[in-house]
Amino acid sequence: MMRRIWPLVVAAIALGIDAYVLAGVLPRIADSLATTVAMIGLGVTAFTAAYAVAGPLLSGRLTRGSTARALLIALGVFNLGNLVTTLAPGIEVFLVSRVIAGAGAGILTAVATATAAAIAAERERGRAMAMVTFGLSTGTVAGVPVGMLLGQSLGWRWTMGLVVVIGVLSMAALALRARTLPRLDAEAGGPAIRVLRTGRTAVGVLAAFLLGVASLGLYTYLLPMAESAGLGDWGLALVWAWGIGGVSGSALVGRPLDRYGPRPLLLALPALLGLSFVLVQLVAAPAAWLIAAAVWGAAGWASVPTLQQALTGDRPAQAMPIIAFQMAAMYLGSAAGSALGSGLLGAGAEAADLAAWALIPAGLALVLAAWIALARSKGRPSAEGSEAKDGDESGGYPRARPAACGATSSAP
Repeated sequence: MMRRIWPLVVAAIALGIDAYVLAGVLPRIADSLATTVAMIGLGVTAFTAAYAVAGPLLSGRLTRGSTARALLIALGVFNLGNLVTTLAPGIEVFLVSRVIAGAGAGILTAVATATAAAIAAERERGRAMAMVTFGLSTGTVAGVPVGMLLGQSLGWRWTMGLVVVIGVLSMAALALRARTLPRLDAEAGGPAIRVLRTGRTAVGVLAAFLLGVASLGLYTYLLPMAESAGLGDWGLALVWAWGIGGVSGSALVGRPLDRYGPRPLLLALPALLGLSFVLVQLVAAPAAWLIAAAVWGAAGWASVPTLQQALTGDRPAQAMPIIAFQMAAMYLGSAAGSALGSGLLGAGAEAADLAAWALIPAGLALVLAAWIALARSKGRPSAEGSEAKDGDESGGYPRARPAACGATSSAP
């Protein structure tokens, strides 16, 4: 399976790096383009907004002819946006380039995750989707330190150039394997937003948003939180602990998903996330913070494929728009969490107390995840019965059809 999925994982790594790489070089970009850090920060907002709109709106349309073509177009748009960012002469071009890159990223995430699930055998689908999340988490973890390292030694344009190189390599790998990629049996016609008419899907998307607020949004302030708690010297170690936890969680969650299903993890992961915030809030010891940061990263990132499995397992024909909305909600939640943190600090809150505030969205996410788990266990006919008809007789993902060129897919 991995031989066929690894190009999708590499593409996800490039996306993860791009989503956070600017955070480490904002002042240098601002100086280079003769503008303010706040204006450059709008680039992150532009990327996130384009990601949220393009994924749900365009991913299904692009896959109606060929999965490989959709992936290559998405990667091409993503790479083009990053190349324009690299060469941007001023703030106007810079902001437009972030919109282009974000649009490509939004489409790429949804199509790549749905393709990974279609490639895998039924017993390995949790691992397949988790591997794409592993790529995203790895890129996110590497984004800030890589951006800072290259930005300080070579300049911020080389930082963005690295993202372009990784994206081009992924595009070449996908082009070589285009004949082996399955054609996704997405539903034809109708707006993508109709998937939100199902209560479980709408609740799952809202849960993804809240988890983005709590986990990724709070991560923005990990260093100020450590400084405020008297642990400033441990800041870099905490960043690495969060990153190692995130990469490990996304890499290891696949097997439990395939063996036990998403229901127990829907309850455990938001609970662990909340417990990590409680530990940070109550104990100002380096060891406790390192453990909490690792659990925080692991629970936050492992929840991504868990929600995907819970929401799409019996709705295979709608997997792509569901994943697109879920991932858009997660990144919007990250942006909202960062903005809320900034507002709280501006209102006089201590950075060390932000973990207590993050317990609110984490607790709400736990309630919603528990509702989804209960809905799955009861098999509610009003929500679930109409969904099963979209899949095969077993209620799993549809059998992947061979690509248009005639090659035979090994997916079930």
